[in-house]
Amino acid sequence: MAHFPNPAQFVQWFREAAPYVHAFGGRTFVVGFSGEVVASRGFSKLVHDFNLLAALGIRLVLVHGARPQIEAELKARGLKSRYAKGLRITDAAALTCVKHAAGALRVDIEALLSQGLPNSPMAGSQIRVASGNFITAQPIGVKKGIDFQFAGSVRKVDAVAIARRLDAEEVVLISHIGYSPTGEVFNLAWEGVAESVAVALKADKLLMLTDHPPTDRRGNVLHEQTARSAQALLAKGGLSTETKRTLERALRALAAGVGRVHLVSRLTDGATLLELFTHAGVGTMITADAVEKLRTARIEDVGGILGLIAPLEADGTLVKRSREVFEREIENFRVIDHDGLIAGCAALYPYPEEKTAEFACLAVAAEYRGADYGERLLEACEERARELRLKRVFVLTTSAVHWFRLHGFAPATVAALPARRQSLYNYQRNSKVLVKKL
Repeated sequence: MAHFPNPAQFVQWFREAAPYVHAFGGRTFVVGFSGEVVASRGFSKLVHDFNLLAALGIRLVLVHGARPQIEAELKARGLKSRYAKGLRITDAAALTCVKHAAGALRVDIEALLSQGLPNSPMAGSQIRVASGNFITAQPIGVKKGIDFQFAGSVRKVDAVAIARRLDAEEVVLISHIGYSPTGEVFNLAWEGVAESVAVALKADKLLMLTDHPPTDRRGNVLHEQTARSAQALLAKGGLSTETKRTLERALRALAAGVGRVHLVSRLTDGATLLELFTHAGVGTMITADAVEKLRTARIEDVGGILGLIAPLEADGTLVKRSREVFEREIENFRVIDHDGLIAGCAALYPYPEEKTAEFACLAVAAEYRGADYGERLLEACEERARELRLKRVFVLTTSAVHWFRLHGFAPATVAALPARRQSLYNYQRNSKVLVKKL
């Protein structure tokens, strides 16, 4: 029987991952990775992670490169590599090396995906892998006097054929090789193939394994970027060639309709799982729009709100309310929706006859308390009060007097409350009353 150093932590993580397991079933993910990833010692563990994604019902397409393997083939034949503008100049001799490297790599990856040894992560997996001529290519041609010969780019992706294989619950494996209608073979950049496949399939996610996801000045990974902020990063410059290339591909994929793009470090064990099944992630998620929205609560948010305020009810910070009460009063709530997770909530209860309202039930998830979520929820509720032509907002609190005073509230007495609210005041809790004029 397996023993975990911290069973409670494992159970907590497993429960937190459950919403993602539900959300990802039947979704299409394209994962692109370089030949360096395949050559690394951790690649077998990455394959185990791919196996898990497939087992969870994710429609999985894998796109691989082979740069170091091609380099090894060239070296063995006494040939030198030639590059221009970051692309390999692929003459006939180099193309032979490309074919050998790509073919051997495809067989090796299929072999790893075919594992099923007992007492291993692949036990009983029975993954079926489909490969084929899914990519129609065209030559890059001559650019600024440089003839790239058999180096090419994607002309078309046979999305229908790939979808058939995914419908049959197979993992689709696509190499960096493309074919022309005239029977020629072209060497492609795996990043371009991954982008094109994701766009053609209208993939929900494109994951690209890279050496270095974008970071800030301190070297911390930028976990969330919109297309606009990622474009600003590119314009600022100072990025590595690889990061610049993957960001450019990410932006094109998003503009063409791919749901989200994740740039994940290939150097971190389990990075793919951590990025997909933890809320914070470990890589850079790029979206067309911001993943964070402050909005009016909906009935389906009640479960998230209850989970958010449960610890505050348990320690007495908030008065306990039933689910039925929340459902009945849901239109009074504003929430911060962070990528499907309710990360903050607050409510405004109007007393229109007395031109006032109560600000209540403020709660922010622990991992976001360093942000300005509380301030934003307060501002949203104050704005709603102004729309209702109310003159002031009051709050009852046992533990956040200082915070409210910093945000413009002044101490008051129970007599300052609306008559209906005075009748409900709990003198045993001895909550402090604070009022703010709008």
